[in-house]
Amino acid sequence: MIKYDQQSLQVMTFFEKVTRSKLKDFFEMDDLLIFVVQPAQLWKAVGKKGANVKKLREKFKKNIKIVEFNNDLRTFIKNMIYPLKAKSITEEDGIVTIEAEDRKTKALLIGRNAQALRGLEKAVKRYFKLDEIKIA
Repeated sequence: MIKYDQQSLQVMTFFEKVTRSKLKDFFEMDDLLIFVVQPAQLWKAVGKKGANVKKLREKFKKNIKIVEFNNDLRTFIKNMIYPLKAKSITEEDGIVTIEAEDRKTKALLIGRNAQALRGLEKAVKRYFKLDEIKIA
């Protein structure tokens, strides 16, 4: 179960007021605020020409990422790594393997000291039961 502190609840309320979209979850990773919106709410949350993202970035003085939730593990991971693209995403015995399209994409998915990969793993584990994510 996910628990929120007072500050997180205030951030979530502000987000919903600005975007007029339904928020499923919110969490912070390094210097990035990640908002997970309900299915079919992404474009409403982003706003025309990214207007809502700009407002949120100015308010919180941090980078913002808005992700659309999906009950399908592979689709949710695809949404989490966007704008990067994966050749394929497979899941077997709790281990998810993301096959990157090229070296650069692979490097960006892993990140320095596997930081991006561990962050992705942590985010996905909030909603799905899995052991680890690997990049191929």
